[in-house]
Amino acid sequence: MARVVCGVDGSKSSVEALRQALAAARERGASLEVVTAWHFPAIDMLPGPEDVPTPADLEVQAQRHLDETLAAVGPEATAGVDVTTRIAQGHPAEVLLNASEDADLLVVGSRGRGGFEGLLIGSVSHQVVHHAKVPVLVARSPRK
Repeated sequence: MARVVCGVDGSKSSVEALRQALAAARERGASLEVVTAWHFPAIDMLPGPEDVPTPADLEVQAQRHLDETLAAVGPEATAGVDVTTRIAQGHPAEVLLNASEDADLLVVGSRGRGGFEGLLIGSVSHQVVHHAKVPVLVARSPRK
């Protein structure tokens, strides 16, 4: 059976990526795996040692981002598509590249939750476009 993988992080771009991944899966008669990754932030990016999150905190946050993204597209959008979800520890690009190794398509948003909003494409999107072994669809969130 055909398989589509979609990376989400709760950003507007990842909501659009999920919408497009659902459409692609439906069109192909494929299953869809929705993946959210979490990793420890660089220590020098945290205000102080008391702000270091635990692995459990990060996993809960990742689950919240996944749930919010699924809720944003609504249950009617997933009708007729075999959807599974996965939360994985690791750098998002690496997690998505590994998850998509045997997929038919990888879908990501153009910009995630990271800082540099002026960039056309985010670092994770850039990495998967250049390193994926499968076709990659980069979804842009609609302009308001």
